[in-house]
Order: sequence, then C-alpha cells, then structure tokens
Amino acid sequence: MDLFQVSTVCTLLVTGMGIALLGSIKVSLARKLQIDEARVGGLISIFGFAMIPVMLAAGFLTDLINKQAVLTVGSLLMAVSLILLARVRKYGLALLAVLFLSVAWSAQINVVNVIQFKAFHGDPAYVTNLANFFFGLGAFLTPLVVAFMLHRAGFSLAMFALAAFATLSAVLVINVDFATVYPAVAKAGSEAMPGVGVLLGDPIMWLAAMALFFFSPVEISVSAWITTYLDENGVSERAAAGLLSVYWLVYMLARLTTAFALPAGLEKIFIVFASLACIAILAGMVFSRNRIMAITMVILAGIVFGPLFPTIIAVLLGHFEPSLHGRAVGLFFAIGGIGWTIIPMAIGAYAKRTSIQRGFLMAMLSAVCLTGVAVALLFTP
Repeated sequence: MDLFQVSTVCTLLVTGMGIALLGSIKVSLARKLQIDEARVGGLISIFGFAMIPVMLAAGFLTDLINKQAVLTVGSLLMAVSLILLARVRKYGLALLAVLFLSVAWSAQINVVNVIQFKAFHGDPAYVTNLANFFFGLGAFLTPLVVAFMLHRAGFSLAMFALAAFATLSAVLVINVDFATVYPAVAKAGSEAMPGVGVLLGDPIMWLAAMALFFFSPVEISVSAWITTYLDENGVSERAAAGLLSVYWLVYMLARLTTAFALPAGLEKIFIVFASLACIAILAGMVFSRNRIMAITMVILAGIVFGPLFPTIIAVLLGHFEPSLHGRAVGLFFAIGGIGWTIIPMAIGAYAKRTSIQRGFLMAMLSAVCLTGVAVALLFTP
C-alpha cells in the first residue's frame, strides 16, 4: 500500500476507536464520576448532537476546500478530546470532552467516507464494506486495548495512549500529497448551493438519511450498553468486556464477508432483510431470560449490524456524482445524528426507571421504522 492508503486505513482505525470508545470506558467513567445510566445516555446523545452541524460544515469543506486539512484537524482534535477525558473529574468536563470527540470524529468520518473510493477500488458496496472492515477493526481492538490499559496502567494512561494513536494518524495524513490524489480542485462559491439543491431534491438522499436516523441509535445504544445488558443477565463484568470484543469481531468480519459476497445490485434487498433481522434480534434482547440467550443476541447483533451502515451509504454514494459526496455524507450524518441524539437519551431515561434490557424496547421500535424506510428505498429508483 502507498502512503495514501496507509493513512486512510489508519484514519479508519482511529474513527473505529472513536465509535467504540464510550462503550469501552462507560463503566469505568461512570464509576469515576459517580453518574447513573441517564447521564451516560446524555454523554452518548451529546456525541450525536454535535455531529449534526459539524457534518454539514465538513461536507462543504471536504468537497470545496481541503480534504487534507479537515482530516488533519479532526485527528488532532480527537487527541485533545482523549487528553481531556484522561483528566476528567466532573460530569461537565466529560460532556466537553465527548463534544470535542464528536466534532473530531465527524470531521474525520466525513472525509474518509469520500476518500475511501480513491484508496480502494470496486463496486460501491465492496468499497464501503471493505473500508468499514478497517473501521470495525479499530472498534474491535479498542475494548481490548482499553481493558488491558485500565488493568495495567489506569484510566488516564489508557486515554493518553489512544491520544498518541490519533496523533499518529494526523502525522500520516500531513505527509500525503493530496494534490496527486485529487489533481482537479473543485471551484467554490456558485457550485455549492446547486449541489445542495440536487441532494435535497432527490428521494434517495432522504431515504438513506432516514435509514441512518433509525439505525444509528440502534447501533450506538446496543454497542454502548452491551456490558450493562449482559450484567443484567448474569454475565460477569470481565466476561462482558470480553463479549464486547467478540461483538466487534463478528461486526468487523461481517463487513469483510459482505464486501466480497454481496452481489452488485442487491444492496437494497440486503438492507430490507438486515432491517427485519434487527427487529428479531432486539426483540430477543428485550425478552431474553438467561445468559445463553443474551450472549447469543449480542453475537447476532454484531453479525447483522456490521454491514448495514456501509451498505446504506454505498446506495447513497453510488447514486451521486463524486463531486457531491462530501455534502451527501454531511447531510446523511446530520439527519441521522438527530435520531442518534434523541433515542439514546430516551433509552437511558427509561432504563433509569426499569433496566437497560427494557430500554432496548425503544431500539426495537426504531428498527421497525428502519424496516419501513428500507422497503421504501427498495422501490425507489
């Protein structure tokens, strides 16, 4: 691989780390700050809330200004957010750190979803699932690294180690010659608004974004509360941490398998069947009564959740010209971020009165809505 591909893979690993981080440190952070599940839900929701405006802005910057600068600043800001988490003592500072983490992640994820088509080559679903395999690898490794570091060095040093990795990503990106990858620079100004008009007038844009609206809170809530859910079903804290890693492993492998196995043209049908599977899995989580069933549902969730997002975004980006990809990704995540913000807060608040297991009922309802959107997407040319 050349330096551009290496930097892209490194960024995907870092963004995978970013999405898995809150789930990996949730128990330790809640214990350190002495906060309940409702406040944990607030941390998860602020991540999604900040994503909305940042994704929109990053979309314009990615398409019209400078992909390299957006990616570099995002990587460095992620390092800053992790250093803040290392020093956190109060809930307010934790919110600020997660806010910075969300801004950083949003900037990076916007660019990497555009440049993945230059780093890897093939049909859209192949490219997005392969790229997101590396994203999933970062998510898989994060709980293992965090658990090891927490045991060996403590919370602060664990965050400092992850911050160093984010800084390495920035160094790699800075040294890439983006002019050779993108020799033609888009003109700013008059092209910006017509591009947005094309996106807003296209039903595929709205349906893909609504699919993310309903799927993102399912994915983020389940991954963030897996350990709590397993604990409620009689799984030890140590075993639950290991199963979180298993979840990310099957999540990652499902993406790699889908990249090579999903035939071109069947992406929309795949999304419909995967959405139906989400309903069944979440119902199993809500009504599970023993450890075996709870563990089985977690593993099945990883298998089904893994390829859903990259296949949805493959349909989106495969529909539009590359010159619109940054803004398409920005709108996609901005609309999806609304669901990401609202639903985990509701789950956390409901779980405070009942349990996380019962809270997943709201995630199941979100999966029902996702299925409706997937069916509409199937019949939209």
